[in-house]
Amino acid sequence: MEISPVAYFRSPIPEKFGLPRQSGLVPELEGRIVFEPDFRSPDALRGIEGFDYLWLIWEFNLNHPEQMTDHPRPDRRSLTVRPPRLGGNERVGVFASRSPFRPNGLGLSSVRVVSVDFEKCEIVVSGADLADGTPIYDIKPYVTYCDSHPEA
Repeated sequence: MEISPVAYFRSPIPEKFGLPRQSGLVPELEGRIVFEPDFRSPDALRGIEGFDYLWLIWEFNLNHPEQMTDHPRPDRRSLTVRPPRLGGNERVGVFASRSPFRPNGLGLSSVRVVSVDFEKCEIVVSGADLADGTPIYDIKPYVTYCDSHPEA
């Protein structure tokens, strides 16, 4: 499967250092979703103003492949990581973590919709954990009845 970005994120933070660890941790941090020409149409945004939150599926584009392995064999990636929430000392499986070092390098963030500019075909959001220039591969509305799990 080949995928291409539908948009890029514009943020005041140009690199991964200084970014919030997770979306929503700095709710006042705003950024813009700027669509690629093929998707820069009011039709693509129709109805999005009716949602308070969106899911962004994006690429960890600032990670470097050489940082993704501490496996004894250099041609293989480690399938365990040391998440900061566990103090960085305990290893867990990559799929039991929110580590940016993932097999496919995709991130998922929930962001709040601040405004939708149908003329420019841009969305201003807040609470994102994306650096400036991050490629966004898909955007989906956050739907409370199926996306919220208060019992978790």
